[in-house]
Amino acid sequence: MAKANPLWGAPKVHGELLMLGVVISERSVSRFMPKRPPKPPSQTWRTFLDNHLGSLACIDFFTVPTATFRVLFVFFVLVHDRRRVVHFNVTEHPSAAWTAQQIVEAFPGDTAPRYMIRDRDGIDGQEFRPRVEGMGIDEVLTAPQSPWQNPYAERLVGSVRRECLDHVIVLGEQHLHGILKSYFAYYHRSRTHLSLGKDAPDTREVCPSSVGEIVELPEVGGLHHRYERLAA
Repeated sequence: MAKANPLWGAPKVHGELLMLGVVISERSVSRFMPKRPPKPPSQTWRTFLDNHLGSLACIDFFTVPTATFRVLFVFFVLVHDRRRVVHFNVTEHPSAAWTAQQIVEAFPGDTAPRYMIRDRDGIDGQEFRPRVEGMGIDEVLTAPQSPWQNPYAERLVGSVRRECLDHVIVLGEQHLHGILKSYFAYYHRSRTHLSLGKDAPDTREVCPSSVGEIVELPEVGGLHHRYERLAA
């Protein structure tokens, strides 16, 4: 009966047997059910990210409070292949039109990626979606309340907070923009990433030990440093 009806489970087979006057427990039926071959696993979200690494970008917002209790919104665009922040901007009053303009500035000409991951924020609508579609970008929306589906963006936000914003007092938009510009310059040129084989997004050359002494170069206002060998 189970072989003739491969979609039936033990409860269904048990019910049919009862209708035929066969007195048996459902547990016994389940023990005699034939083993079904495992289904091939479907592509996981991580597999999708890995397979399309070179054609993926993601976007997100995060908020930053100021010394005068204003709340500023930071928008950024991150490409996955080398974890580069190709664009960011700061505003106190984000809108769909403003966000759409940021995408245009992030990908001039024909540099737009094939896919762009984003959450379901209501601001990414109206003027935003037609603009992205017109650039030939396919939007990949994460599930509601699932930040893990946009992991590179979430990891970047955590790094910015831990390594920079948790240690400074932001005065206003221009001040925050200057701080982030300095941090992203360090992030791209100097900061090593485990996911990049402990290299920086802008590939760093290994300095031979014979070149000279190691010197310490302060970055991000002294919060971080870059180390290089300089000939004497």
